Amino acid sequence: MFICNYIYRPKIKPMKELNQKLAIVQTKLKTKKTSYNAFGKYYFRKAEDILEAIKPFLLEQGISVTIREEIIATDPVPTLQSTATISDGVDAISATAVVGVDLNQKGMQTAQQFGAASSYGKKYALGNLFLIDDTQDSDATNDHGNKSNVVNKIKQAAKPTITKEQLTKAKEYIAAGGSIDAIESKYKLTNEQKANITKA
Repeated sequence: MFICNYIYRPKIKPMKELNQKLAIVQTKLKTKKTSYNAFGKYYFRKAEDILEAIKPFLLEQGISVTIREEIIATDPVPTLQSTATISDGVDAISATAVVGVDLNQKGMQTAQQFGAASSYGKKYALGNLFLIDDTQDSDATNDHGNKSNVVNKIKQAAKPTITKEQLTKAKEYIAAGGSIDAIESKYKLTNEQKANITKA
């Protein structure tokens, strides 16, 4: 299974109000790791944990969160694209994760293989949207006995370079009390960009 993450922000007009609401959720959202992997002996969070943690913010901020999935490729492996979107009924911001389905995973039927990929896709799309850092999460780094940690290597290589618009949003996030570590977990940042984001 491989995972690629990226964020899409429509370049139509400024969305200051929705961006502020998103920054509030990103700063205050806390998600628990409720599931346990007996093989790897670690706790991890699922997409359902993130969705449950988001619910209190829906009415509070006047927002909705949706997830859309689609198959975008079948060769060389089936590839799912999961898109998480936050909307206030006027504007919307989306984050996307692309996940390959491992059809060679032992002990799992095809439906289970697609289900596992779907769960990963939803989790990482939501993680990208709400800046949930899973780099220290065993679920993100454990190779489950495989010869190489393919998922983690591709995640690191797939980090996008931050754009000017995203740089502005990152500064708003920091000003609202967010962490530079969360931003670094999602984007490739130069020292100059980090200094620009964190300066008062």
